[in-house]
Amino acid sequence: MRLRLLLVFSVLVGLCMSVARAQQSEFIYGKIIDAETKEPVSFATIRIQNKAIGVISNEDGGFKIPLKYQALGNVLEVSSMGYETKTILISELITNEINIIYLNVGIIELEEAVLKARKKRPLGAKRIVRNAINAIPRNYPIGSFSTLGYYRDYQLDKNKYINLNEAILEVFDGGFDKSDLKTTKVRLYDFKENTDFERNSVARQPYDYQGGLKVIDNAYLHDFGGNEFTILRIHDAIRNYEYETYSFVNKFKYEFLSNHSFVRKEDTYLKGEYLYTIDFKKWYQNYLAFGTLYISREDFAIHKLEYSLYDSFRSMPLGKTDKHGTGKQLIFEVITEYQRLNTKMFLNYISFHNTFMLVEPVKFSTEEFLVDLKRRCFVIKLSGQPEAVSTQNITNYTIKYNRKKVPIGRIRIGDKKIEVYPRLAPEKEYAMFKEISQATSVVEEISDLLKIKVKNILDTDGNVLNRPTYGIFDQFREYFVQQVNPSGKGPADSLYMRKNTPIFKGQPLVKPDGFTDFWMNTPLKTPIN
Repeated sequence: MRLRLLLVFSVLVGLCMSVARAQQSEFIYGKIIDAETKEPVSFATIRIQNKAIGVISNEDGGFKIPLKYQALGNVLEVSSMGYETKTILISELITNEINIIYLNVGIIELEEAVLKARKKRPLGAKRIVRNAINAIPRNYPIGSFSTLGYYRDYQLDKNKYINLNEAILEVFDGGFDKSDLKTTKVRLYDFKENTDFERNSVARQPYDYQGGLKVIDNAYLHDFGGNEFTILRIHDAIRNYEYETYSFVNKFKYEFLSNHSFVRKEDTYLKGEYLYTIDFKKWYQNYLAFGTLYISREDFAIHKLEYSLYDSFRSMPLGKTDKHGTGKQLIFEVITEYQRLNTKMFLNYISFHNTFMLVEPVKFSTEEFLVDLKRRCFVIKLSGQPEAVSTQNITNYTIKYNRKKVPIGRIRIGDKKIEVYPRLAPEKEYAMFKEISQATSVVEEISDLLKIKVKNILDTDGNVLNRPTYGIFDQFREYFVQQVNPSGKGPADSLYMRKNTPIFKGQPLVKPDGFTDFWMNTPLKTPIN
């Protein structure tokens, strides 16, 4: 007897939030929400049924559908792991507003689940994972196929999208029995650097592990000689199950089981298919790894792999939390989901998210040191206005004259400057400034005679003098499949993306027939609240 689900029907409500006027004529906007928690449902699948194409919701649950499908009477199918699948007539969606679609969690009836469990001894978590890995060759395509979809990479700076790049591309894959890195080809149909979003040239620069100006703290992102999309593909541990991928999955087929501990959680389902839920974790000296696998109860096909790695020595910024409750800074997170089409599993989406540290330009700096001979003080000229408390702390100043420390007396704040007055007997003060006056004509002499150092001075915005600031940014690379061709083979020409060249730098561009059926699921500039 199969498990019976207690399902509660949800309703569709239009949220009174207008969309930018320039976008109104092209798309219908929506947001997927958990009916109980009212939280967004990230990465939900939204399909146009009779076209077999669609999109994946953004991190904030948002998505958009071309307005032309409304007039055709098409139906949307919305699905997500653990939720009831919902169908909606596109004609019911409201234009010029963000439509809210509520999904309800399906509840498995406990009595039925117990009866089924008695029939067969439950499998242990590690055994289920081993069976799933061994079943990859039969559950995933061996022959050639293609996926056509929407690629994007972007950064988040304090919850604001920056440096958004987008593309529509088709991936021609020779099959899971071949090396993805060596044999897969990609054709670009459209791409753009989206100038509607802020472009931050400092954050866009390449990673700099030698100079330390832009780094993934306590980790290294290997490019394997490829561009942004190639890097993303390498992080699909299921597709590359026999090849090296990210730490600490490494080679998924050979090392994943030994690198982690596993526990079976409550089963879930997706579109009527019941799935094992397996949580796993690993504590390393410097790292904490957590993740979840969703595996079919019928044939052990892996539907979804979530993997998060944290820095065990670096805490989250004050007021921020992580989904595993570690309190530690996320290094990277990979989410990969596959969908069933006929008898095989094909990629639905992959999202690779990492944080990086960026040394930002010094915001408050020393411009020059001067000696005011008339007023008998040392003048420190600054790029900004100093604040009073740190400025009056005499321990923040070191002045040496003839290699001897000069006692400091009064400190006076001016317009973007600080005047420091020595505390000396009148005759010693006179002699010191007289000698300084005589040496000012010779740069070498004055630099040997007088040394001035300043530290820990703040400006009125809280910036520390001459200290670079470190910004924590989030980097995303994502590919969302809109259509699968189970037997697709690449054209016999050379108009493919060059893997060792950035996607948005002089790549060949080809637009096939039917290209207008596909679209970029560009997020709104600010995530939907």
